[in-house]
Amino acid sequence: MSLFNVYPLFNITPVRAKDLTVFDDKGVEYLDLYGGHAVISIGHSHPEYVAAISNQVKNLGFYSNAIQNPLQESLAKDLGRISGCKNYQLFLCNSGAEANENALKLASFHTGKKNILAFKNSFHGRTSAAVAATDDPKIVAPLNAQQHVDFVALGDLKAVENILKKEETCAVIIECIQGVGGLDESTTEFYQGLEKLCKTYNAMLIADEVQSGFGRTGEFFAFQKYGWTPDIISMAKGMGNGFPIGGILIHPTIKASFGLLGTTFGGNHLACAASLAVLKVLESEKLMENADEMSAYFIKKAQHLPHLKSIKGRGLMLGLEFNFSVAELRKKLIHTHKIFTGSAKNPNLIRILPPLTIQKEHIDLFFGALKQELVMMNGI
Repeated sequence: MSLFNVYPLFNITPVRAKDLTVFDDKGVEYLDLYGGHAVISIGHSHPEYVAAISNQVKNLGFYSNAIQNPLQESLAKDLGRISGCKNYQLFLCNSGAEANENALKLASFHTGKKNILAFKNSFHGRTSAAVAATDDPKIVAPLNAQQHVDFVALGDLKAVENILKKEETCAVIIECIQGVGGLDESTTEFYQGLEKLCKTYNAMLIADEVQSGFGRTGEFFAFQKYGWTPDIISMAKGMGNGFPIGGILIHPTIKASFGLLGTTFGGNHLACAASLAVLKVLESEKLMENADEMSAYFIKKAQHLPHLKSIKGRGLMLGLEFNFSVAELRKKLIHTHKIFTGSAKNPNLIRILPPLTIQKEHIDLFFGALKQELVMMNGI
């Protein structure tokens, strides 16, 4: 049997990792500034994380949600306290796409409506409604396209209101900082205006924090910078530091009933142990504060790069946008300098999504390599 060939792969085979260092099967070391799509939040193989999962699997790795699981209650308590979202309710699942799928489904149940409003350059996942709300026709199958989704430009409140006033939209879903789309972000006026429009026209406002949540931006959630209150918050990637887990935080105005949502593996014992360890380390090692400090250092170092068009994002969800395609530059960084970075829908953007444990010496290594390649490139 062969693998279904849907991933273009680098010829690199990681076998172990520690903090920001990844080792391949030949013993070559790589600096990880991408964290496997922003998944590695507290560093590879953090001892607290390893111990939590190891100790849990010795006792009980899994049972269904038909029984009591005190780890879920502990996770809800710690998550509410550390995130500042104490009044929300927690539903656990397995991934970001599943989190958004449940968020959209819950919004439809709550409002009795079925249309979705999303934003251009959005990415919300690859499942049914989540992929329909993703602005990438190449990954939307005819089956998914049966969903009715209106796409508007980020920041365009007038276009939002023209759609919402039809009273057919169950949810507005938004990444406060667009990830795959290229790290675009709007204004306080826009986000707060969006909240008001959703309340006026009875649409649920969903903050997609799958990539930006769990401390990556310096706040626990990216939306918190702008002083607005989502009805539902979706999260996943950094939540488990590599262990598959996702979830939604649900505003108390939305009421639960038996069977409304469900999952087999969501909130299992190992996943909860992993996420509890992440929260413990985020707090004890002050990683959100570190994200702010390292972000400022990164941005200062980037200021004078040649041919840099803009620096995008905040915290440790950053992008360097050049005035040329960066595909070859990223290949040079990974093959010559052994540094992992990320791409985006914007072909001129390098995405930087490192573990939140990153230090100045890691940033210095990156900029040393980047400047060397920019000098050597033809026409630079």
